[in-house]
Amino acid sequence: MTIISKSIQIRSKGENDMLDLTEQISEFIGSSGISNGIVTIFVSGSTGSITTIEFEPGLVKDFPEMLSRIAPKDLDYGHEQMWHDGNGHSHVKASLVGPSLTVPFSNGEMLLGTWQQIVFLELDTRARTRNLVLHIIGE
Repeated sequence: MTIISKSIQIRSKGENDMLDLTEQISEFIGSSGISNGIVTIFVSGSTGSITTIEFEPGLVKDFPEMLSRIAPKDLDYGHEQMWHDGNGHSHVKASLVGPSLTVPFSNGEMLLGTWQQIVFLELDTRARTRNLVLHIIGE
């Protein structure tokens, strides 16, 4: 069993920016020398999320809109009362989607569906530089 870790930085444009990470993750797996295993992608930060989605314009618009219906900006958030930083809704949305994703791979290829991509979703109210931790376990 081999374990390989790597950190990468990405830059978001701010709230609801969605970045397709699939190619970067695939390249990391290819360069690892590991044929079969799992890759975990983790975002350090409480207002960013990782998930899978069909990365196409309709869903890139629909997914953040759905989250806004669940956790609208204009609700009264305890986080906002405490810190007055305008991103209470961002923390709630990020907690719903989650900070990590684990994807199996076989023969060096991720076992994603045909229309499934790995994406980072920025939920904070401003542009951010994010640190992502990639972790491969396999053989």
